[in-house]
Amino acid sequence: MNLSADSQESNGRSQLERNTLRLLCSVLLKPGTRLEICRLLDPDVFQDPLRRVIFEEVRVLGAVESRRLRELLPARITNRGFPEFDLHDFLAPHEVGEAEIDKLFEGVLQLLDQSHPDEEQLAN
Repeated sequence: MNLSADSQESNGRSQLERNTLRLLCSVLLKPGTRLEICRLLDPDVFQDPLRRVIFEEVRVLGAVESRRLRELLPARITNRGFPEFDLHDFLAPHEVGEAEIDKLFEGVLQLLDQSHPDEEQLAN
């Protein structure tokens, strides 16, 4: 694999992780659904330290409403060693329509497949 292919794969993985977190923070996702996704996802599938910490904090907060989740996350992420974290920038773009929600769910399924490699694939 050449350097360009490695870079594209890395960018794709970064976007996949970021999109999963955008979905988990979305107002369109019910707290119980967020809780279940977090229970199924292995934090180790998040390769980027910041994204892993965000996921861990979302999981710890549990079934809170998304607006409350968004209020609490910045301070929690800062306390975990990321003082420059800006949730507003991280979650951009903020408008999520039906088509994008489907895409975000597809990304979650890909990460779930990586969380449970010995089980039947969900994303296919």
